[in-house]
Amino acid sequence: MKARVYEERLTVSNEHLDELGHVNNVVYLQWIQDIARAHWERLASDELKSAYLWVVLSHHIRYHKPGLPGDELRLVTFVKDTEGVRSVRRVEVFKNETLLVEAETEWCMIDTKRRRPTRIPDEIKHLFAPSSDEIKQND
Repeated sequence: MKARVYEERLTVSNEHLDELGHVNNVVYLQWIQDIARAHWERLASDELKSAYLWVVLSHHIRYHKPGLPGDELRLVTFVKDTEGVRSVRRVEVFKNETLLVEAETEWCMIDTKRRRPTRIPDEIKHLFAPSSDEIKQND
């Protein structure tokens, strides 16, 4: 069975830093989008990827602690909820077990042929829906 929670690891480099010497907020936003795309690319079939795409409706990001040069970070994401054309995805960024950043992004599913929002099919809901245990681990 494919994982519903998706993780990536990365090391903070100088290109990620702002003038204060820690990870720039815009970089975190890019990572949030990148891991969401990677999760979609990993789990969705080629057929689903050609039929649908996702656009962002809103981001809510909370910064708890800074990421610093050389830090080894773990990014974790999962889909928290889906309803109609919308999906809420959670992303958390950790250094070891310390939560640095948490984000919730509301996404809208687009039908690529019609170029319009479309209800999220059950197939996709089931593909990304986390189990209750996975949600409890990430709350």
